[in-house]
Amino acid sequence: MIPIRISLDRDLYEQADRVSRRQGVSLADFCRRTLREALAGYPEDKPWMAYVGSLEGRANDSCTVDAVVYGHDAR
Repeated sequence: MIPIRISLDRDLYEQADRVSRRQGVSLADFCRRTLREALAGYPEDKPWMAYVGSLEGRANDSCTVDAVVYGHDAR
């Protein structure tokens, strides 16, 4: 492991400390797990994957694509 030093504001530190205690792990382990989870959404070989599923809209919005692209309704 590579030791690092970071600074946190008091509120963030206290919240992280409470959660790590509730989970029964050290604050360092909690930080490692949290960082690992955050980075899982950003695969290095496919950086565009970070945006998958991040768009908003209605469930049937994709139905209008056929009408726009092909000039007919897909329904």
